[in-house]
Amino acid sequence: MLTIGKLGAAAGVKVPTIRYYEQIGLLPEADRSAGNQRLYGQATLDRLAFIRHARDLGFRLEAIRDLLSLSDSPDQSCAAADTIARAQLAEVESRILRLTALKAELERMVVQCSGGRIANCRVIEVLGDHSLCATDDHRHPETEATP
Repeated sequence: MLTIGKLGAAAGVKVPTIRYYEQIGLLPEADRSAGNQRLYGQATLDRLAFIRHARDLGFRLEAIRDLLSLSDSPDQSCAAADTIARAQLAEVESRILRLTALKAELERMVVQCSGGRIANCRVIEVLGDHSLCATDDHRHPETEATP
């Protein structure tokens, strides 16, 4: 049995994160020692490693919850897991496109900066007037106006 600190070290996850995953139901509630210390077994370590790997790949917590639920029923079709992974791949591809556009715009701004005074600085000018950007593809989804 592992204490919460040892579990975190083994999985590469911080203790508050483990507590949070327990709180939201991604991890089962821990057994307790006589001294009320949390104790975890190999199954919890495996589940936590699964969650960490999924987070490293950018999966959102709800998708991870769904994947964990699927993994708890190993005899069913993997079509639902495939659908979740394909959606994540599409999200990553979309982010890559936005980041590529962002990189191009930043490169364009830097190249156009003459190194003179702020009054004539292309970087400041473009940041102050989005219409001077080459494209809108680099806008971050959280900053876009909702319809």
